[in-house]
Amino acid sequence: MRSRLRRRANVVGAAMKRGTMRSNDSEKLEARDFFCRVRDSFRHFARKSSEVLGSAWAFIGAIFIIVVWGLTGPTFHFSDTWQLIINTGTTIVTFLMVFLIQNTQNRDAKAVHLKLDELIRAVQGARNRLVDLEKLSDEELTKLEEQFTRLRKKAAERPPEMDGVEET
Repeated sequence: MRSRLRRRANVVGAAMKRGTMRSNDSEKLEARDFFCRVRDSFRHFARKSSEVLGSAWAFIGAIFIIVVWGLTGPTFHFSDTWQLIINTGTTIVTFLMVFLIQNTQNRDAKAVHLKLDELIRAVQGARNRLVDLEKLSDEELTKLEEQFTRLRKKAAERPPEMDGVEET
């Protein structure tokens, strides 16, 4: 779908350059392009940030900052301002990291879902209705979980020589 939008954007862009497209459509294209660019930029920034901030060097840097802050305590007489500096800094960093982590996890979860969906689709005998499990209600997921629990119990009760035989 994204490639279809990009092709449409290229066609629309070419039409705008030739002057064969109305201006209000170009405003919509510019708005969509702006939001697409912002979303892509944030995705790129979140991915790179998660790589850098999830490294051992970032952890060592955080410990270094805490040690420096702790060592400056006697200089500032362990004042309320001295404590406020670390509290404010950690609160801001935590607040921003939540968004970066959530974005990265959402993308990773979507990629895993798509890969699993492809495997389910490609494996003959697999139940294709399992492709969109994440869209089921909690009750439906509970029923499906109970089905798999029963299958696991049956598999545990089966003799080992029947491990290759699948029941439905």
